[in-house]
Amino acid sequence: MENKQASSFIFGIIAIIVGSALYKEFDFENLKFKNIGLGIIYLVVFVFSVYILVKNYKNKVRK
Repeated sequence: MENKQASSFIFGIIAIIVGSALYKEFDFENLKFKNIGLGIIYLVVFVFSVYILVKNYKNKVRK
Protein backbone atom coordinates (compact mmCIF):
# COMPACT_ATOMS: atom_id res chain seq x y z
CA MET A 1 0.00 0.00 0.00
CA GLU A 2 2.81 2.39 0.84
CA ASN A 3 4.48 1.72 -2.51
CA LYS A 4 1.35 2.73 -4.46
CA GLN A 5 1.02 5.93 -2.44
CA ALA A 6 4.66 6.78 -3.09
CA SER A 7 4.32 6.11 -6.82
CA SER A 8 1.15 8.23 -6.97
CA PHE A 9 2.96 11.09 -5.27
CA ILE A 10 5.97 10.81 -7.58
CA PHE A 11 3.86 10.63 -10.74
CA GLY A 12 1.77 13.54 -9.46
CA ILE A 13 4.89 15.68 -9.09
CA ILE A 14 6.09 14.58 -12.54
CA ALA A 15 2.71 15.47 -14.07
CA ILE A 16 2.79 18.96 -12.51
CA ILE A 17 6.35 19.72 -13.61
CA VAL A 18 6.02 18.34 -17.13
CA GLY A 19 2.56 19.87 -17.54
CA SER A 20 3.86 23.32 -16.71
CA ALA A 21 6.81 22.85 -19.08
CA LEU A 22 4.41 21.69 -21.78
CA TYR A 23 2.26 24.78 -21.21
CA LYS A 24 5.32 27.04 -21.57
CA GLU A 25 6.47 25.19 -24.69
CA PHE A 26 3.15 25.67 -26.53
CA ASP A 27 2.69 28.82 -28.62
CA PHE A 28 -0.99 29.79 -28.31
CA GLU A 29 -0.78 32.48 -30.96
CA ASN A 30 0.18 30.02 -33.72
CA LEU A 31 -1.21 26.88 -32.00
CA LYS A 32 2.12 25.08 -32.37
CA PHE A 33 4.96 23.90 -30.18
CA LYS A 34 8.02 26.13 -30.18
CA ASN A 35 10.24 23.06 -30.40
CA ILE A 36 8.26 20.14 -31.87
CA GLY A 37 10.51 17.32 -30.64
CA LEU A 38 10.62 18.59 -27.09
CA GLY A 39 6.87 19.20 -27.10
CA ILE A 40 6.17 15.64 -28.21
CA ILE A 41 8.40 14.21 -25.48
CA TYR A 42 6.72 16.40 -22.86
CA LEU A 43 3.30 15.34 -24.11
CA VAL A 44 4.13 11.61 -24.01
CA VAL A 45 5.53 11.82 -20.48
CA PHE A 46 2.58 13.92 -19.29
CA VAL A 47 0.00 11.52 -20.74
CA PHE A 48 1.84 8.51 -19.27
CA SER A 49 2.01 10.04 -15.79
CA VAL A 50 -1.68 11.03 -15.85
CA TYR A 51 -2.55 7.50 -17.03
CA ILE A 52 -0.67 5.98 -14.08
CA LEU A 53 -2.41 8.37 -11.67
CA VAL A 54 -5.87 7.50 -13.02
CA LYS A 55 -5.07 3.79 -12.98
CA ASN A 56 -3.94 3.94 -9.33
CA TYR A 57 -7.01 5.98 -8.39
CA LYS A 58 -9.41 3.49 -10.04
CA ASN A 59 -7.73 0.57 -8.24
CA LYS A 60 -7.98 2.45 -4.95
CA VAL A 61 -11.70 3.14 -5.43
CA ARG A 62 -12.50 -0.48 -6.31
CA LYS A 63 -10.93 -1.82 -3.11
